[in-house]
Amino acid sequence: DPVILVEVKHRPNTSMGSQAIRSFKGALKKTNRGIYVSTGGFTTDAKYEAERSEIPIILMDLDRLVKFVIQYYDNFDNDARSLIPLTKIYWPL
Repeated sequence: DPVILVEVKHRPNTSMGSQAIRSFKGALKKTNRGIYVSTGGFTTDAKYEAERSEIPIILMDLDRLVKFVIQYYDNFDNDARSLIPLTKIYWPL
């Protein structure tokens, strides 16, 4: 506990609305946590729906997902790293 459920939608030109968040929230139990990833972002109503949810739901757009992957990449296991092969590049200041 808690169980974290994730839903991912790849719709680059379409923001997810509040109905999608309500549907996702309906699948969660009170002890669950939710992460909703949408490459097209979220409408204001969708953000409000997630914020007022009794069950914690994190909304993650494409920019936030990329920042998350970069920040935690060193903690990924080998299987995850093989799916997203990144190489660090250091720039002199």
